[in-house]
Amino acid sequence: MVDLGAKSAPTGARTAEKALSFISRGWREVRDSADADLRLMRARASSFKTLADRELENLFGSSALTAPRAPAELEFVKRFQPKLSEIRQAYSAPDFSRRVLEKWSPKTTIRIDLSAIRNAIVSEVDEVGAVRDLGKEKGRSRNRAVVEAEQGKEWEPIRILKTGLKELERKSHSTSNELVEKVKLSLGSFVKEPQESKEIPPLDLPELLAYLVKQSGPLFDHLGIRQDVRDKIVETLCSRRKDQLIYSSLPAKDASLLGNDNIDELDLRIASVLESTGHHYEGGFWTDHVKHETADKKRHVAIVTTASLPWMTGTAVNPLFRAAYLAKSAKQDVTLVVPWLCKSDQELVYPNSMTFSSPEEQEAYIKNWLEDRIGFKADFKISFYPGKFSKERRSIIPAGDTTQFIPSKEADIAILEEPEHLNWYHHGKRWTDKFNYVVGVVHTNYLEYIKREKNGAIQAFFVKHINNWVTRAYCHKVLRLSAATQELPKSIICNVHGVNPKFLKVGEKVAAEREQGHQAFSKGAYFLGKMVWAKGYRELIDLLSKHKNDLQEFKLDVYGNGEDSLAVQSAAKKMDLNLNFFKGRDHADDSLHGYKVFINPSISDVLCTATAEALAMGKFVICADHPSNEFFRSFPNCLTYKTSEDFVARVKEAMASEPQPLTPEQRYNLSWEAATQRFMEYSDLNKVLNNEVSASAKANNNLKINKSISMPTLSDAVDGGLAFAHYCLTGNEILRLSTGAIPGTRDYNKQHCKDLHLLPPQVQNPVYGW
Repeated sequence: MVDLGAKSAPTGARTAEKALSFISRGWREVRDSADADLRLMRARASSFKTLADRELENLFGSSALTAPRAPAELEFVKRFQPKLSEIRQAYSAPDFSRRVLEKWSPKTTIRIDLSAIRNAIVSEVDEVGAVRDLGKEKGRSRNRAVVEAEQGKEWEPIRILKTGLKELERKSHSTSNELVEKVKLSLGSFVKEPQESKEIPPLDLPELLAYLVKQSGPLFDHLGIRQDVRDKIVETLCSRRKDQLIYSSLPAKDASLLGNDNIDELDLRIASVLESTGHHYEGGFWTDHVKHETADKKRHVAIVTTASLPWMTGTAVNPLFRAAYLAKSAKQDVTLVVPWLCKSDQELVYPNSMTFSSPEEQEAYIKNWLEDRIGFKADFKISFYPGKFSKERRSIIPAGDTTQFIPSKEADIAILEEPEHLNWYHHGKRWTDKFNYVVGVVHTNYLEYIKREKNGAIQAFFVKHINNWVTRAYCHKVLRLSAATQELPKSIICNVHGVNPKFLKVGEKVAAEREQGHQAFSKGAYFLGKMVWAKGYRELIDLLSKHKNDLQEFKLDVYGNGEDSLAVQSAAKKMDLNLNFFKGRDHADDSLHGYKVFINPSISDVLCTATAEALAMGKFVICADHPSNEFFRSFPNCLTYKTSEDFVARVKEAMASEPQPLTPEQRYNLSWEAATQRFMEYSDLNKVLNNEVSASAKANNNLKINKSISMPTLSDAVDGGLAFAHYCLTGNEILRLSTGAIPGTRDYNKQHCKDLHLLPPQVQNPVYGW
């Protein structure tokens, strides 16, 4: 065994010396000179493999011949011998050296001291692989023995290492892919897209208080609280969450705004919260610093009313004509804002079971009806707000904040048809804050209607003061159509209603027929109105029953539909009165043109539109001597009465004579052109426009009137306090229900959202919706 080992000692020693010399260079030197070493290893690969095979054969041959081995050793050799071919194949692979170096490349953090090996090994390999003797022969022999021992022990670990590295690489690759997929799936189950997952935290109580303090500047000015004190309060309330929320709430594109000293951080916080809901809130409760800017330099008028066609009531018809004639001048853009009812309410309100599936369908009906009567194209918009019908009040109540359905860029002038009705349960932005100028037009004598109900006197007392409250808080000017209405703050009496041009044409036709000697009227007397007791039916039945004997030959045709139809007809039949009842129809219907006398005994109307229409058609009108009929007294065909005996005399007079033709001046006074002119004058809109023009000449043609933000007067402060108190009270559902509100009218419902394509109320009002 010694002889065989001695034959191969020089070659094995050289190989071992080369390997130890390679190690002695150090891990850092090996990494720096990797390319050179790899070239050297590839050059020596073939000879190294041959030497290794020879040494193994000699090892196994000598072990079989010279000395007996233990059974365990022989068994080990038998198991090891079949693996030699596999070892040769693996070791002979061209890229073996490269992979070994890659797998064994040291980390930069590992520090190995090879000085002992360096001192023990004194051989160095030149470029061609020659070995120079740098030490004594005795030391060389000892080193060869060490190398041989180490070399014999490393074959099996190298094979295991290579196999393990391959398996580890395969498993790590598959495991990493599987791990990544699992992580993605787990994250996808609860993580949304970046734009959805970045939720903006809602406003907390200190922020709400800070914003209230900031928006209440005029009130604090009036109370003598300085601006620096208010700023300190706001800063204290917002200091805790300032850094945390401001930067996290703002989008990346807006982060640069924080560097601007002119941008208020609280405003940015409010804006970010509102932007996250899709809602854009403008202005504050006390002031509105974002008043509209009209890009087209044109004024905007929003006419908001409490009813809409096809409901043939005064608050549906008259605002419609007002919108058409205000838009006719083309000096201002006009929007008519009417209530939208769900189908269940439409069936209760609109005649002949007429319903609309969409606002667009109803808008087309309204426009067609109007243009058929005025003779020109109505150039104005129609917008809808959610409404609900109250059976007890027989009227439509707004649902939600009506002001939000007028865009702020169009919030210039507001005309509130029935301001008290619109604002009884109004829970939203103050009209006078959003609009530059607000005019209310009072249509209905609600006190007269309420007094007819159970406990009417008590109800009328409260309604009277509520009407005063809301009209003062929400209007700059109030127009009362007649003195039949209650006294209201900031009010003036003027009839600002006209008649449909179609009625004036009928009157002209009647006058022309009479001049030609033809009989203009072939029928007697009639009454037309919604069939409810409060519309004059009670007074009519009382008058006819009291003077039944005096008016035996007198017959009256009655046209109308309403909740009290059966009761009215039953009462007339019970008293055996000469009344013929017909279904309600449009006053412009051809079947009504032949009547000569229109009788209207109602004292609950503020200004009866049907009376004006009958006068326009050249008929006699018999009506009570009442403030509601004051405007009509100047017309010769208007016959008024104070007592029931006067009523009988007026009826006989009208039936025995012919009405006088209207003069051009009288026809003009009844027209909508005259009514619009009176409206512009008595509402002070002419003054508003004149002031605007004057201001624009001094402000580089800027047609916008800036709302004064100076310290408010005592009256303004009181009005603001009334509005704030009303807002707080109408926000409580229990108080609303106790005063007769329809349940759920503080906000619109899901059906309104679907019909009008609205966001849910909690999104429209994010601060109070959370």
